[in-house]
Amino acid sequence: MQDFEKLGLFYLGREYDVASGKRLDNVVLYDSRDLVTHAVCVGMTGSGKTGLCLSLIEEAAIDGVPVIAIDPKGDLGNLLLTFPSLAGDDFRPWIDDDEARRAGVSPDAFAGQQAETWRKGLAEWGEDGPRIERLRKAADFCIYTPGSRAGIPVSLLQSFTAPPASIRDDAELLGERASSTAISLLSLAGVEAPPRSREHTLVSNVLSGAWTGGRDLDLPAIIEQIQSPPFQKVGVVDLEAFYPKRDRFELAMKFNAVLAAPGFDQWFEGEPLDPARLLYTSDGRPRVAIFSIAHLGDTERMFFVSLLLNQVLGWMRSQTGTTSLRAMVYMDEIAGYFPPVANPPSKTPLLTLLKQGRAFGLGVVLATQNPVDLDYKGLSNIGTWFLGRLQTERDKARVLDGLEGAAAGSFDRAAVDRILSALQKRVFLLHNVHDDQLVTFQTRWTLSYLRGPLSREQIRTLMAGRAKAPVEPTSGGRKTGPRADAAMADASPDRLPVLPPGIEQFFIPRAASAASSPPAYSPVVLAAVRIGFSDTKLGVDETRDVIYAAPVGDGPVAVDWARADRLGIGVESLARSPEKGASFDQLPVAASQPKNYALWEKSFKQWLTQNERIQLLRHVDTGLTSRAGESEGAFRVRVQDALRASRDQSVDAVRQKYAARQAALAEKLRRAQAAKERESEQSTQQKVQAALSIGATLVGALLGRKAMSASTLGRATTAARGMSRTMKESADVQRANDSVEAIEKQIQALDDQVRQETQIIVSNFERAPALEQVTLLPKRGQVSVQLIALGWDPE
Repeated sequence: MQDFEKLGLFYLGREYDVASGKRLDNVVLYDSRDLVTHAVCVGMTGSGKTGLCLSLIEEAAIDGVPVIAIDPKGDLGNLLLTFPSLAGDDFRPWIDDDEARRAGVSPDAFAGQQAETWRKGLAEWGEDGPRIERLRKAADFCIYTPGSRAGIPVSLLQSFTAPPASIRDDAELLGERASSTAISLLSLAGVEAPPRSREHTLVSNVLSGAWTGGRDLDLPAIIEQIQSPPFQKVGVVDLEAFYPKRDRFELAMKFNAVLAAPGFDQWFEGEPLDPARLLYTSDGRPRVAIFSIAHLGDTERMFFVSLLLNQVLGWMRSQTGTTSLRAMVYMDEIAGYFPPVANPPSKTPLLTLLKQGRAFGLGVVLATQNPVDLDYKGLSNIGTWFLGRLQTERDKARVLDGLEGAAAGSFDRAAVDRILSALQKRVFLLHNVHDDQLVTFQTRWTLSYLRGPLSREQIRTLMAGRAKAPVEPTSGGRKTGPRADAAMADASPDRLPVLPPGIEQFFIPRAASAASSPPAYSPVVLAAVRIGFSDTKLGVDETRDVIYAAPVGDGPVAVDWARADRLGIGVESLARSPEKGASFDQLPVAASQPKNYALWEKSFKQWLTQNERIQLLRHVDTGLTSRAGESEGAFRVRVQDALRASRDQSVDAVRQKYAARQAALAEKLRRAQAAKERESEQSTQQKVQAALSIGATLVGALLGRKAMSASTLGRATTAARGMSRTMKESADVQRANDSVEAIEKQIQALDDQVRQETQIIVSNFERAPALEQVTLLPKRGQVSVQLIALGWDPE
């Protein structure tokens, strides 16, 4: 069998001759880089569409490409049913007992039959248990169940956090994000509110206003701001005229009903909806993140899918450009989420991913059995079409229309129509804009056991033991540390101290968990500073804004910066006024003297230059250095992206290096084979001629009147010469055959050389990246103190 384990190539199956109904030996290898122009898979139920799409995900995982897969039916969980030993006991928990009864065998026997079927099926396609084991080791497979604890639950808290700066700084992108999120929220609340309706406009303004300022939101905060928006005008119209308070209260109650619904708390626990964490594990291992939403209602599905797509869009725009496949987003049964006429909240982010994903190495794969329900204007951005058996002539006509619009150059509609009409199960027509011709192929056997949709109990079994990550706070948090112990014994708990001119004071916000009772403030000295770290050799130019809070007392050293806490908030989070009902510790005398703040600023600057530092990681081979705040796992992912791009370039270089020689040898072989055929034909003709001449001579000698007439002697001489030429022609045939064999050996040697050089590239790529740690201290002139003030700490 032809070798299919090649770098960056996905093994999808073998070519198929529709006319004869036979599978050919040529394997179909799909270049992973072609997937950055996206793909669509269309086929009716039973066409083999699920098997093909699962094979595509399996190949991506083997190649180290992470996948986010949206699963409306529950089929994609089959990717976790991988059994390298191919033993019946492994299959037993996952077989359908009803199928066993229909087959007239016991469940154990049926499991054994399934295992044997998978063993034979894999062997027929050149696959085996070790390749299954390779798949399992290549990536982490995980099933997420939003709104359910069957799998890994998903927290929606981060879905309302402020998008990255790349989106906030673009008014159009921010508007699209706020609009689609507002539509999702309103649909979840059962409010039919098309774009530009007053409900949609109000919620969009609440979201965009908070996000523009970099402030995060959650559902309770959104409800509060619907009742009391932080603005008084909508456009040029007064808020009360545009949307009266009574009506806003009714809208807020609809959202509150969603929040108060039994079981809705499950939407706020588990993994945050963060693509960076979903695509890779903490140690940088790629993940196939399957979002099973079969258990959700239609409105909940639309709500979640649109939020997830928006999060992926925000993550994508934070990445650097690449021509290699960085990640893959797959969605099964896309109908309803990407319709040709309507505009559901999922359509805008999905269309944006199709238009812009190529530049960032993000491939989108869509699958459906209802091609009539797809937006073919949007699908014109798709470069690869996998077309299987279709249900109706109407479906086929729509597919042909879409394919004709996406085809570059000539398109033989009649020929494609004939092929589509003749497709069998597991046979697909592949149209790839990067290739010159259409390919008809039969899909390979999947490494995963296709047992059909998984129930919630089966998902719970598969995910048993997997950690359910707690929800991380999205705002208002600060690094905890020892509470200031400089409080005075004689405190004035109910009154805020009066300060002389020249001293500013601010109030540190409390964490949400501590807001059950009025705070008791303790005095601290706040220092806000902007610190720069730069190193031209390492390519590092980082700036960070930090705030420190140091306890203040009346001792010989009123402020000791070594005891300061670093706050996890920005200056904009500091309040100018305290919370209602707060109490205050007594203010030390030193904190009421303005001149001390200048001294504390000087000592703070000295302390900071000696103690503030940045720890980074560096990869020597690529010269990449981690960014501030970037985890080791995320940095390893970035290094792997760079190494993968380098690998692809190296493979291309090897192929280009030997392409001319391979082409020359191929042409030389063609000419040698032609010469061999020509010599063989001449030899055959000469043998026939010689045989006829000898036969004529013998007949003449036997039937002639004289035993040896002149004519008989002449024919004998001619026959002898013919035999001599026959021997010469046979020698020519042997020489031509030797020439063909010699050229074939040259081709084999050259292929071995290419394979050897490629294997060296494989070995270099598969080595774990070696990282070194570097430490940078701020240089003189890179420390800019922006604020020294009195602060009040509620902790």
